[in-house]
Amino acid sequence: MKKNRPGRRLHRFHGGIHLPDNKAQSTARAVRTASLPRHLILPLQQHIGQIAEPLVAVGDPVLKGQMIARAQGYISAPVHASSSGTVVEIADHPVPHPSGLNAPCIVIETDGEERWCELPPPISDPLSLDEAEMRGRIRDSGIVGLGGAAFPTGVKINPGAGHEIHTLVINGAECEPYITCDDMLMRGQAQRIITGIAISRFLLGARQVLIAIEDNKPEAIAAMRAALDASGMDRAEVVVIPTLYPSGGERQLIQILTGQEVPSGGIPAQIGLVCQNVATAAAISDAVVDGRPLISRHITLTGGGIAEPVNLEALIGTPLNELVEQAGGYTGEAARLILGGPMMGFSLTHDRLPLTKASNCLLAASAEEAPPPRPASACIRCGRCADACPARLLPQQLYWYARARDIEKTEAYHLFDCIECGCCSHVCPAQIPLVHYFRYAKSASSAQEQERRRAEHARRRHEARMARLERLEAERKAKLQNRRAAVAKKKPQPKADGDASPDPKQAAIQAAMRRAAEKKARLAREGQTPKNTENLTEAQQRQIDRAEQRRAAPDHPPAED
Repeated sequence: MKKNRPGRRLHRFHGGIHLPDNKAQSTARAVRTASLPRHLILPLQQHIGQIAEPLVAVGDPVLKGQMIARAQGYISAPVHASSSGTVVEIADHPVPHPSGLNAPCIVIETDGEERWCELPPPISDPLSLDEAEMRGRIRDSGIVGLGGAAFPTGVKINPGAGHEIHTLVINGAECEPYITCDDMLMRGQAQRIITGIAISRFLLGARQVLIAIEDNKPEAIAAMRAALDASGMDRAEVVVIPTLYPSGGERQLIQILTGQEVPSGGIPAQIGLVCQNVATAAAISDAVVDGRPLISRHITLTGGGIAEPVNLEALIGTPLNELVEQAGGYTGEAARLILGGPMMGFSLTHDRLPLTKASNCLLAASAEEAPPPRPASACIRCGRCADACPARLLPQQLYWYARARDIEKTEAYHLFDCIECGCCSHVCPAQIPLVHYFRYAKSASSAQEQERRRAEHARRRHEARMARLERLEAERKAKLQNRRAAVAKKKPQPKADGDASPDPKQAAIQAAMRRAAEKKARLAREGQTPKNTENLTEAQQRQIDRAEQRRAAPDHPPAED
């Protein structure tokens, strides 16, 4: 075996455990292509992020590779038809998830014709493509992390401003026992993986590439080195690392290769690295070079309960029970059905579930491989869990606080740095299911955070409503004040003393009285009596008298009668 580059120094992460790998069972047979199922069940959420939005309706015909659900939001991924056929149902169906709950799915009845939709033209030199077009092909192909995390790859290869990526880490460690799908992919399609690595490196602008493979995979190491040498890629290296669980964890692998630790609560891009699975790299090659979306993947079917352990290349949406039939069926020894590996996988109650993008292994464990757990006893404070934890946490303290439902304390002890590898539970002499407590605490913390967000949203809405009401009231008062000011402007204002303008009504009365007085005086001079003066009523006479008084003393109004 070719050794690592001279001077390449590997580092040791804290904790970890040695486990029997149990990989020979499924690598004894070549990878086979699974047969086409009668029905494909395609969950709308096979990724981290927002659920995809359906683009088809019941009764619509679809073609292989056609997008049938589009991404919603930035962190999301589209879903494509794995084969041609007709949409027969869009409804909730059981899906592989630890909760066991149903989720929205699109069900396609296949027609057996495997008719493809129109794809972008193949590219002989993918690096000659425009960078935006390359990113668009990857995003529209629905590629997610195929190592199990299912994070949208279109987001991961675009780390954003402020993150200068100098190293691309390719994860071929596959440290979980029993799982061999990545191992067989590297053996058989190494050149396809190298092409995807070159595309990812170009988009990230990384200066070097480190391809990590555990030393229990000599055939994969040889195949990847041969493909890398043939590609002529500079500053790229296949690094052989010791077999230790969980060396395939993103943070642990980065520490092994570089000695750097990802900050608590941070991402590798913060220290200039991006980590990608080998199967994800192969899917990137399919998307950019051939224009094919992610509609199939390798899956390992293994364990003492499987008659013929094997790796199959199966269409996304294929029912798991049909894949088991193609692996010879069950032996009768299957005591427990696990999706994923025995350490980080989760139990299934039945196998009538669809294959998803994140499914890499179906383990039908015998009673010997997965003995029923013994009843847990009290914690003896031995500290073995802390010694085994690869994230340098204190599982014992996290356990006590999670059990007491003190979620804030678990967060203070870095609960979300736990990768749920199961090392602590594996070494616990008291058989305490520690990871189960940590998963509960994470769920409770997320629920509390959602409640806080809802409360904060309600508070902001209330404050915005009160501010709006205050603004409307201020506007109403301002309008009323403006109207009053306009009315006041129309009224004539009194001038300074000596220049006072009389009221128009009073001026008219005074003018009339002057004319009457002048007429009376004229008649008196002529010796005549005004007509009808003797007929004046007492009220009319009082009005004339008051007018004369005002004329004589305008500043002093007459007394009221």
